[in-house]
Parts: sequence; C-alpha cells; structure tokens
Amino acid sequence: MIPRTIAEKVLHLATKYPVISITGPRQSGKTTLVRQLFPDYTYVNLENPDDRQAAKEAPREFLNVSTKGIVIDEAQYVPEIFSYIQLFADEHKQNGEFILTGSQHFLFMEKITQSLAGRVAIFNLLPFSLQELQGTDFQKETHLDYILNGFFPRLYDQNIAPRDYFPNYLQTYVERDARQLVNISDLDVFQSFLQLCAGRVGQLFNKTEVGNLAGVDQATVRRWLSILKTGFQVFTLSPHFRNFNKRIVKTPKLYFYDTGMACALLNIKSVEELQNHFARGALFENFIIVEIMKSFFNKGYRPNLYFWRDRSGHEIDLLVDEGDKIYPIEIKAATAVQPQFYKGLSFFNTLSGNSPELSYLIYGGQNSYDGKFGKLRSWKNLPQFI
Repeated sequence: MIPRTIAEKVLHLATKYPVISITGPRQSGKTTLVRQLFPDYTYVNLENPDDRQAAKEAPREFLNVSTKGIVIDEAQYVPEIFSYIQLFADEHKQNGEFILTGSQHFLFMEKITQSLAGRVAIFNLLPFSLQELQGTDFQKETHLDYILNGFFPRLYDQNIAPRDYFPNYLQTYVERDARQLVNISDLDVFQSFLQLCAGRVGQLFNKTEVGNLAGVDQATVRRWLSILKTGFQVFTLSPHFRNFNKRIVKTPKLYFYDTGMACALLNIKSVEELQNHFARGALFENFIIVEIMKSFFNKGYRPNLYFWRDRSGHEIDLLVDEGDKIYPIEIKAATAVQPQFYKGLSFFNTLSGNSPELSYLIYGGQNSYDGKFGKLRSWKNLPQFI
C-alpha cells in the first residue's frame, strides 16, 4: 500500500479537532485512508441503504455506537446528521471522534460550514501525487505516461489500463453522481459537454462558445460546470487581480483534476497518440498545476493559485500567491529549453517588480538549475512552496 502524504497532517489535527472531514473525487482513496488511519473506529457508509436508513430514523443511537470514534463515508447523504454531530462534539469534547468523508464537495461543505464551523479540520484528498508514486513499483518513466494514466489509485493497485478504467469511471460518475445533482435528460449531450471541456484544458472558458457547440444555453453550461466542480472533475483558475496592470483578462481557465480523465475524453489511447496530440502542451500544463495543488492539499493547506494574462497577450501560466511573495511559473512541455521560454517571466517581473529568484520555468526535460531569469525545474523535481 502506498503511503499518502496527507496522513501525517490528518492524524495531527485529529488530536486538535472533534471532527475531521475529507473530501475528494470518487476513488481518490478516501475510504482506504481513513480505515487505515482509524482502524479501531466503527465504519459506516451512508451510500449503503441500511446505514442510511438507520442514520435517518435514529441519529442519536446511530452516532453513539462506539466509544473510540466513528468513520462516516459519504456523510452528505443524510444532511440532518450534521446537527447531531455538532451536539455530540460539544457534549463529549473528544478530539478525533468523528471522521467524515464526501465526494460531492458542494453538498458536503455546505453542511460542514452550516453545522460544524470551528469544530472541524477540512482536507481535500486528490488521487495519488507524483511524489507519492516516485520510488514505488508504480513509478512511470515519462511525464507522458503519467498524463495518460492519471493518478487514480485503483488504476495502479489493480493494474487497469486507462482505456478500460476511465469509460467505466465516467459512466458511473455521469449516471450516479451527476444525475443526483441535476436532472440531466440527455446523457449524450452532457457527455459531449464533458468532451468539449477536455478540449479546452488550459484555455479561457467561454461559456457562450461551449454552449453553442453543445447545443445548450449559458445557464445550462453554468449549471453543468458547477456539477463537474462539485464532483471534483474540473476546476477553474481565476486571473490574478493584484493590480500589476489594469488591462488584464478576467475570464477563468479550465483544468481537470486528473489528466487521465481528460485524455480519455479526448480519446487519447496511447503515449504515442499523446505525443502528437494538439492538446499535449495543455495537458502537461494541467499535470504540473494539479501536482502543485496536491502539494498544498497534502499538507492540509488551501493553495492560492492563479494565472495572469494581459490584453496584449503577455501571460504567466501559474501564479502561487503566498501573500508576501508571488511565485510566477511558466510551464513548457518541451524537453529542451529555449531562451524565449523566459520571455513571459521577464516581462511579468519587470512590470510587477518581482524578483527573478522567485520565478520558475518547469519543463518536460531532465535538468534543474538556477539561472539569471529564473529557476529551471524538471517535471521530476517540482518546487515546494510550503
């Protein structure tokens, strides 16, 4: 079993808070993690009809089954139970008593913030990180292999080919999760929308254009995008607004939490196809951004990630905003460095007064060194900001 980096922080904060919540996409390893970390706790899954019925009919008795603690999987299926967890947490004053997981982020977090504010430590668990797989039997040779396969644990644990894994995952997600959140009458149109999203990885997300291509209105696009975000399928990066230049683009950019899913939706079936695909650079950018995001989540922190682009076409792929410091990052899939790769960083640093020492160029090659215009880093040696 591959150790999860997030485990250390979860165990630490379980000694400080009565409730621990862990959200993330389906099959990201939430259940495996909590059952490994809290083996003596009573475990229930509210997707199970029997557990769900028991929680609804007698919530006090349901929560009072263990003196050590209780793990509740997919807790959002019984929203009323959160109020009882609040009461028990206040009465018992026992840290680490309740471990909650959920794969529907909005529904889950809505109940958390309503009922458990100040009593809960919140974590996001994404699929395996590059760091977690390095040095294991599952380590891949190239970044293209990682991009194609993605990082879902079952795909590695059970040695499932991506072309077998993702169609089944997608069908389960669409037919179970998406339909629970909104009435999708035409699943084929929704899947076409998903494919359109995959074709726009790393691009400004134009709702009107996507709606016209999918044959739905903007309201439907907004609703469906919200569904994908709620289920941890996609996320958007907002443009950075600390005013280095007032004439900046204000539309967000779209990415997938797992590049394997994006590749499957683009019908990319092999590393050779990916190597020559029009979206290779965008998928590499997606891969790097999510890995940096995981490095924050796995330490228990929420990342402040943005992009920057002005109306003249100057752009920085990723900004990590740490308050007193901003780290501009350019991301290039090429395996050889060209001098023009640093142009965006140089322009941004001159405009903002940022130090080149805080700048990074991450690329698809092997070398890492510090240069005059910024720090070059291989995809194998990503910078850590915390």
